[in-house]
Amino acid sequence: MDQLLPQISSPRDLDALSLPQLEQLAGEMRDVLCNLVANRTAHFASNLGVVELTLALHTSFDFSQDRLIWDTGHQIYPHKLITGRHDQFHTMRLRGGLMGYPNPNESIYDLFMTGHAGCSVSTMLGLRSGDDLLDRRDRHAVAVIGDGAFPSGIVHEAMNNAGGMKAKLIVVLNDNKMSICPRVGGLADYLDRLRASPSYSGLKSGVLKILDKVPLLGDPVERLLAQTKEAIKAGLHGGMLFEELGFHYIGPIDGHNIGLVRKYLRMVKRMEGPVLLHVVTEKGHGFKPAADNPVLFHTPPQFERDEDEVVEMKSSSSVAYTNIAAEAIRQQMARNGLITVMTAAMCQGTKLEKVREEFPDRFFDTGICESHAVAFAAGQAKAGLRPIVDIYSTFLQRSFDQIFQEVALQNLPVTFMLDRAGLTGPDGATHHGMFDLGYMRLFPNMIVMAPGDSGDLAPMLDFALGCDGPASLRYPKTGIETVERERAPIELGKSEIIDWGQDGMIVACGTQLCAAMAAAETLRAEGFDVGVINARFIKPLDRETILKAVRECSFVVTVEEAALAGGFGSAVLEACADENLSTETIQRLGVPDRFIEHGTRGELLAELHLDADGIAAACREMAAKTGVSPTDSRVVG
Repeated sequence: MDQLLPQISSPRDLDALSLPQLEQLAGEMRDVLCNLVANRTAHFASNLGVVELTLALHTSFDFSQDRLIWDTGHQIYPHKLITGRHDQFHTMRLRGGLMGYPNPNESIYDLFMTGHAGCSVSTMLGLRSGDDLLDRRDRHAVAVIGDGAFPSGIVHEAMNNAGGMKAKLIVVLNDNKMSICPRVGGLADYLDRLRASPSYSGLKSGVLKILDKVPLLGDPVERLLAQTKEAIKAGLHGGMLFEELGFHYIGPIDGHNIGLVRKYLRMVKRMEGPVLLHVVTEKGHGFKPAADNPVLFHTPPQFERDEDEVVEMKSSSSVAYTNIAAEAIRQQMARNGLITVMTAAMCQGTKLEKVREEFPDRFFDTGICESHAVAFAAGQAKAGLRPIVDIYSTFLQRSFDQIFQEVALQNLPVTFMLDRAGLTGPDGATHHGMFDLGYMRLFPNMIVMAPGDSGDLAPMLDFALGCDGPASLRYPKTGIETVERERAPIELGKSEIIDWGQDGMIVACGTQLCAAMAAAETLRAEGFDVGVINARFIKPLDRETILKAVRECSFVVTVEEAALAGGFGSAVLEACADENLSTETIQRLGVPDRFIEHGTRGELLAELHLDADGIAAACREMAAKTGVSPTDSRVVG
């Protein structure tokens, strides 16, 4: 049988395919997805689940003119395969290749980089409003959002607004009973009741028969929609929540039946006002191991397969900072019954499964609701508990106002653990944790820390939980590194002097400490006397030690895996300005004022001069600038 996928250079090539050919194409797309994961880690189960939905959407609309936003964007792979990027698909998540999320720079079919969940309805409503005001009312507006993202507060804010505006907007609720982990909360229970209601089984059988007999034009369609709506309303569980918000609720329907989904899409595009089409899919559909274990196969390690079986899964044996953090949390909770932990639909990502099993009453998954998670933690702290908020750096940004108003302003003892801080590798710009140092150090009462290596992490958590106010610590998405030394205790606002150098000092903020040590060793072998400070605290800054280095050494190089704007190096410059010290001998290394694309963490660190070679080169540059020459008589090694 001829391969169809290589012949698809744009979605309009799909129009010539019959329904059996579209089903064949769906199988070919799944094979490509499986082959990709055989070569590298990538989002998998979520993409398997939307193959038929993708084909139905692109054969029902013309998204070169109509509007489509995928929420969350990690389910974008099938969309990329049929929008002219099949030949580049092997470059997915590689440096210089396709991004693992929508990217407007790649295609006109990608409107937004959607790496965070929940914003699709708002942005699509904005597009709808803009098209109406600019007299482009013939364009259709479609937002595809998963049930895991659906509880996000911004979704309901947008739906409330859309219902009031009576905007012509289609929201496709892709319901697969999952976020990354199984979804949680009252809305999840509500969707489960909708799936199990009599109307669902009726739609799968009876309505399909009716649709086969009704032309998709004119009054019969209107009558059918009215009948469907009233049938759902009459059901035990309805869809009344959405109806009361001003949306026409249609569904649930089988999201893996291309013909059925197309018929409903072609119907709802004729309706006025906002519509919610409830589509039921299976995460991992079409590949049994992924369907059986969608959590593991969300972003699985490389694996080899034989037909529908996994022959070998290539898991890494290295221990990551996340593992160290999770075990430190578990030990703290075992010692102190007042400690709780919460995450925002990322139990697996933050490696808290053991904590959830061992302390189910003190583990809280709030769903993809970071703002709520932080305010919830503030309430627990006010009641006398010691909550830990364990959320990725890039996602904690969503709770900025709650960190300010509910935690810092009240001076409540909430501990923030910022996973995936710094460069997250192939996930790219939407997921790099670049900004937490800048936004956390803004707030009065907040203590901001960064462990220099894996050995600092558990003692820092212990210190944070002993504080009377809020504290945060960050750690990267990478395997652990450790600097062997006689480790100094964690003391408020105190850095750790590893070595003192007469020529220059490298001040490492966070886990660049190991690279700084390697750079210093190289420089000493060249005859430069360069020392290293493990900063540990961003706020309060160890002014005494760091300003002593500025005064006494020929140069100081600060290193941080974070945005330079407002970060650790900026804090050092501010301290110098307060003391009227010259900053001409200070060089800051960090992430410049631009968004960083995807690639391996090692590639990105080298590009940004944040690896050992880059740090050493910066020190040589500063040595030349300040007139420091290598001395052969110095002790090296």
